[in-house]
Amino acid sequence: MTVKNRDSIMSIKPYVPGKPIDEVKRELGIDDVIKLASNENPLGPSEAAKGAMLEAACNMHIYPDGSSFYLKEAIAKKYNIQTENVIIGNGSDELIKLIAETYVNPEDEVVIGSPSFSEYIFATHLMGGKIVSVPLTADNRFDLAGMIAAITEKTKVIIICNPNNPTGTMVNKQEVNAFIAQVPEHILVVFDSAYAEYAEDDGQYESGSTYVIKYPNVIELRTFSKIYALAGLRVGYGIAAAETIAMISRTREPFNVNAMAQAAAIAALQDITHVEQSRKVNHEGKKYLYDQFQQMGLKYIPTHANFIMVDVEKDSKEVFQALMAKGVIVRTGDIFGMPTYLRVTIGLPEENERFIKALKEILKK
Repeated sequence: MTVKNRDSIMSIKPYVPGKPIDEVKRELGIDDVIKLASNENPLGPSEAAKGAMLEAACNMHIYPDGSSFYLKEAIAKKYNIQTENVIIGNGSDELIKLIAETYVNPEDEVVIGSPSFSEYIFATHLMGGKIVSVPLTADNRFDLAGMIAAITEKTKVIIICNPNNPTGTMVNKQEVNAFIAQVPEHILVVFDSAYAEYAEDDGQYESGSTYVIKYPNVIELRTFSKIYALAGLRVGYGIAAAETIAMISRTREPFNVNAMAQAAAIAALQDITHVEQSRKVNHEGKKYLYDQFQQMGLKYIPTHANFIMVDVEKDSKEVFQALMAKGVIVRTGDIFGMPTYLRVTIGLPEENERFIKALKEILKK
C-alpha cells in the first residue's frame, strides 16, 4: 500500500459495540440469549412507531425527505422553537461527528469528562483535534469546575453527557447554571442528553434545551435510540441557535436519515403512553437491581439512566465471559477504566432476574 493515510486517524480506536445476540449464539452454540449491554429499551418500539414503519415500507423506492421537514416540525412543536433550530441526524452519533467536522481544526482542544461516551474521542481525533480529559469526581459525576479550569486558548468544544454514559450520574441545574455562565461565548458547549428522559431528579435535572434559548454557543443532542426504542433505525436530533444549525448542516450529507426512521420518530414522539411505560419499567427494574446488589454486598453507582454500573470485585472480563456462557450479555467496565465493574442495562423483570441469578452463581464460584 503506497497511498499515505491521514496521520490523525492513527489515534482512533475502533468502537466496539455490545456483542450482538446472534454472534453469541453462533460462538457458544446456545439458543437462549438476552442482551443487557447496549442500553436498549427492552419494551421495543411503540405500536404507533411500528405502524408508521409498516406504512412507510410501501414507499422505500422513493428517496427520503432530505430536510426531514415533518420530523423537524414535530420536534420544534415539542420544544416551542422554530424548525431552523433543529437538525436531524443518523443517530446522535452522526451529529457528534458533524459537530467535529464543522468546528474542530487540527490542534483544537475538546474538553470531556472521563470516563464518558467514546464517540467524543473518535470525532475529535478524526479531525486532528486533541482531547482534554477531566476525571470525574469521587462520586462519579462531571467535575464542572475542573472543566472550566481546563479551558485554554485552544479550547473549541466542551461536551457534557448528562446523565453520563457509562456512570449514569448527572449534574444538577444549579451546577450547570454556574458552569455555563463561566464558559466563554466562543466555545461550543454540547449537552449530550441521550438519557434525559430517564432522569429521576426531583426537579434537579435541567435539559440542555433550556440553555439553547439563552446561550447561542450551546447545542443539545437527543436520540430516538433509547427511551423511544428505535436504535435500529438510527435517528437523533440537535437543538441550537439557527446560525449553529445552519453551519453544522453544511457538513451533513443529503438523505442522511431514511424515510422509515423519520416516520417512526414522528409517531414515537407523540406516543406519551409508551414513554411513560418505559420509564415505569426502568424505575421498577432499577429498584429491583439496587435491592439485589445490596443483598449481595456489591457496590453500585446510583443511576439516572437505563443502566447501572456495579462493582463485582473481580476482573469484569472474566465475569463477562461467564455470564455470556449462561446466555447473558452485559458490558465490561475495563473499557471505561473501571476494571472490576460491569455495566448492565435495566431490562424486563424476567431479564433482570435471570441476570441476578447468573451473577450470583458466578460470584459464588
